Amino acid sequence: MDEHQYILETRQLTKTYRKTDVVKNVNLCIQEGEIYGFLGPNGAGKTTTIRMLLGLINPTKGETRIFGKDLKSNRLDILRNVGSLVESPSYYPHLTGEENLEAIRKILNVPKSNIDDVLEMVRLTKMADKKAGEYSLGMKQRLGIAAALLGYPKLVILDEPTNGLDPAGILEIRELILRLPSDYGITVMISSHLLSEIEQVATQVGIIANGEMLFQDAIGELRSKADTKIVFSTSDTDGALDIFSREGVEAVKTQRGLMIEDRTDMEISRLARKLFENEIDIFRIYDESKSLEDIFLDITKGGETL
Repeated sequence: MDEHQYILETRQLTKTYRKTDVVKNVNLCIQEGEIYGFLGPNGAGKTTTIRMLLGLINPTKGETRIFGKDLKSNRLDILRNVGSLVESPSYYPHLTGEENLEAIRKILNVPKSNIDDVLEMVRLTKMADKKAGEYSLGMKQRLGIAAALLGYPKLVILDEPTNGLDPAGILEIRELILRLPSDYGITVMISSHLLSEIEQVATQVGIIANGEMLFQDAIGELRSKADTKIVFSTSDTDGALDIFSREGVEAVKTQRGLMIEDRTDMEISRLARKLFENEIDIFRIYDESKSLEDIFLDITKGGETL
């Protein structure tokens, strides 16, 4: 695969049910070694998109290329190198964790040693002989991820892997996902409706709502949309407003003080000095910006494309 190609790329991917586009012209671009967060509200089209990426359903139109190859004409060859966990993991409750993986290993025709390896990766080695039906929800999720990793795929796609987990279970899954690219060379695509989960693991993020991609870039670019303001809390808001006006700085009075657009440290220091020179006490100067959650809600509720 050429270094300029994406490990996964879609072009105008669309799925229509009963004349309604549930996924509309989605263009995904995922580079090797990334943790790509696929983010959107429930019902946004995430799972439908993932099912198309895995060849579980056919798109109405559009193209998917994985490892530089067209999915439609190279499906089996591609999917040998793709692991997945879509919605809830499947397992035989009367079999042990190890026996469940052995059943999958025979289908994949991979070395038996892979079972011990993936059990270690997901930290289930000590529970390998316990029946899967007796596993906690977090352990079942880890068993599902172990099954997805059993063939040592180049790409693993995880659909809402932390759904229903308690905080300890979420932390276990998060730590595992973070290790996959660095320790095992596995590119990860993870979907979620929770920005708080995605922002802690993802290097890139794509946001989908109502079946349409609204944002796709580095997580840092999403943070740059935060629109930072500077707030001056002083002993004399009206006096400070007059000084700022004379200095050519537009300010807005709020309950918290005077709010201005973001400035360099030197400019903020100069304004503070002017206030001191005019005997106006400064109680506090602080940044105020939208949280990532606010940005996400603005994008998905308004359908705004960034």
